[in-house]
Amino acid sequence: MSVKEIDVDLFKKMVINGAINLKNNHAEVDALNVFPVQDGDTGTNMSMTITSGVRELENCESSSIIENAKVLSRGALMGARGNSGVILSQFFRGIYVGLKEIQHNYLTIEEFMNCLLSGRKIAYKAVMAPVEGTILTVVREAAENTESHLTEFDTIDSLLEFYYHEAEKTLANTPELLPVLKEAGVVDSGGAGFCKIIEGMLMALKGEILEAKEAKPEEGEASDAAQEIKFAYCTEFILDLRKPDTFEERELTATLSLLGDSLVVIREANIVKVHIHTNRPGRVLEIAQKSGEFQTLKIENMHLQHSHLEDGAKGPKATEALKANEPKKEFALIAVCFGDGIVNTFKELGVDYVIEGGQTMNPSTEAFVSAIKAVNAKNVIIIPNNGNVVMAAKQAAGMVRGSKVKVILAKTIAQGYASLINYNPEASMEENLQAMGESIAHVKSGEVTYSVRDTEINGVKIVAGDYMGIADGEIIVSVKEEKDAVKGLLEKMIDDESEIATFFCGKDVTEEEKALVEEMCLEINKNLDVEIIDGNQDIYSYIIAVE
Repeated sequence: MSVKEIDVDLFKKMVINGAINLKNNHAEVDALNVFPVQDGDTGTNMSMTITSGVRELENCESSSIIENAKVLSRGALMGARGNSGVILSQFFRGIYVGLKEIQHNYLTIEEFMNCLLSGRKIAYKAVMAPVEGTILTVVREAAENTESHLTEFDTIDSLLEFYYHEAEKTLANTPELLPVLKEAGVVDSGGAGFCKIIEGMLMALKGEILEAKEAKPEEGEASDAAQEIKFAYCTEFILDLRKPDTFEERELTATLSLLGDSLVVIREANIVKVHIHTNRPGRVLEIAQKSGEFQTLKIENMHLQHSHLEDGAKGPKATEALKANEPKKEFALIAVCFGDGIVNTFKELGVDYVIEGGQTMNPSTEAFVSAIKAVNAKNVIIIPNNGNVVMAAKQAAGMVRGSKVKVILAKTIAQGYASLINYNPEASMEENLQAMGESIAHVKSGEVTYSVRDTEINGVKIVAGDYMGIADGEIIVSVKEEKDAVKGLLEKMIDDESEIATFFCGKDVTEEEKALVEEMCLEINKNLDVEIIDGNQDIYSYIIAVE
């Protein structure tokens, strides 16, 4: 297939196909986690980011390629999750910036190349201190290397194929640029997710339209009616096609596959029957009706008690509307937490709004924007509690008008907890930022969890199933017995000057184990105050703050 120009329809197909290719392979990208813990989520974050953009793209009724690129950029921005998701959203913003001045409704080879270069430029600008060996390097080198061969391409598909292979080459080289990747035996996960998107876009140029694969349940996962239903509305209909000769079944299937699961599309002459489980039945019907008229239609709520669905988001929006008419309070705190006990502790310490997530599910930019609006305050401090959440929080902080919003660099639960101890609602924003920042600088963070694969990091040999002690982001010990991991970690974290150790205990920690960790602490420093809190978090047996 030789493509000389990209019109608006092809542009949409390329982006949707890229999103589907990443969605189908997100687990592979998730697995490229440097730390061998069960919280690798880069593929999921990037998939949710581009899918958010695709949903806006599908809603766009304009025939302008510039307007479509604009809504894609906006949707990806609002749905951006995690650092790689934010960078990806900025790449698509760069695509929009690169084409918004064109005078016609299509992209030539040179204009498409300019968009890729613009994507590289805007993505880099989003990061204050760019690190090579990441998604940024993949985006940059692919664009620069392709530009240097621009005169060799006479079609856009040949250009994009070269760009994709250059991206893959750079991805394979990321371990040589980042030693931590080489030691862990993985390539950069953000770069890998980006390559999946470009691969899907290239497939679309070649006429290969993908369908989203239905996720298979994990081994041993519950499958009875009590299990939480991800997509609540069973939607079925029969469509009488308006133009059967030009109808593209693959395009309808690809588009609907992004809106749910259990999708079945069957065509017989001018009749199409569709079955899908979705949270957006109205959107499904709107898309289908563009191709024909409904003969029969049925929508059933499979789990009526699940009344607050993510796509509806009626509750938060209604709250925002009510608070918009209320006078703003002086101060509010927003924090990202996981685990019922940790959430309750942060609320008790003065947090007004908790966005649940962090380790295994990074909140989107839109989630932060909604939270900022919901607290309705003149001054807002966001406590991310996770390094992979900071960029989305900062992006949201710059989008909301009418409030002064600041993000403190609390990258762990321990740091966020320590910062709250020094928060004073009567102080100014500047005084609070200084005091909370000093607390973050002086607290030691620790976690105990288990390994999901064999590897070696910083000279520590790790075997799948081992318990690891992590101090300030560095794996200190990896052993067979959990108590030995706790002891090794505490010996690293606690010294004679330590005054207090706070433990957030995970779901499965027993009373005997809580007593044992307190005993271990006092053996190291008999004057230490030890605080035990039931965090009820998953994955991490203990989250520890030592001050």
